[in-house]
Amino acid sequence: MIKILIADDEGYQRALLADIVDKRFGRGAEVRTAENGRLAVDAAALWAADVALMDIEMPGLSGIDAARQILAHCPACKIIFITAYSLFTYAHEAVKLGACDYILKPVDPDDVERAVRRAAAQGEAQRQLEAMAASEELLDSADGYDKTNLLMGKVKKYLQHNYMACDISLDSVSAMLNLSASYFSALFKRTFQVNFLDYLTELRMEAAKDLLRDPLRSTAEVAGMVGYESANYFTRAFKKKVGMTPTDYRRRAAQGQGGPL
Repeated sequence: MIKILIADDEGYQRALLADIVDKRFGRGAEVRTAENGRLAVDAAALWAADVALMDIEMPGLSGIDAARQILAHCPACKIIFITAYSLFTYAHEAVKLGACDYILKPVDPDDVERAVRRAAAQGEAQRQLEAMAASEELLDSADGYDKTNLLMGKVKKYLQHNYMACDISLDSVSAMLNLSASYFSALFKRTFQVNFLDYLTELRMEAAKDLLRDPLRSTAEVAGMVGYESANYFTRAFKKKVGMTPTDYRRRAAQGQGGPL
């Protein structure tokens, strides 16, 4: 069962979100609500929330500050921001925090369901990886071959669900697995025939292509949503990988021009 915390200073908004979650998840989700950021921090810590639907603009303790405190106590909690404004005004802080998604007001039930399912999948992928790392000893031998392949399959799933986190790296994943970075790097390349950074970049760029098709998303916003704190760095990485700038890609995608996009 997913524990979902809903934090919004507007009562009707809390009720609306709770109703959406109830209709879309039923008995698969348990919901608690908080009317301000301070109560949200307390509830998340005491209840160990899996997902927090957090309004950014709350009086007193803002959603950004509340999320920062929640993650300090419950680092596994997945934050989904809800805002009446485009994310680009908050992109830098949101990405630094590792927010996994955002929803614009007025909320669409399909967006809420999609975001919550995505957040839950991220959390589950991380739990599986950590549990396997804690219970299985990796052996670089024939005896450990199946175990290694199973673990690397979990690593792949983890990256596919968490590529948008700006702090994900070879070092962070190897530390999670209690492996040296050099050993994990060699293991990853041997398993997937590509190095860790190239694999992660490919995931991010494919996601960026889909996001850039939405004309309402700025390049800075897209950068943040695929794990880049710097829009300029994202633009350089995108051009190197795709062969054109994000702006050019968006234009060509809108016009349906030239080759596979």
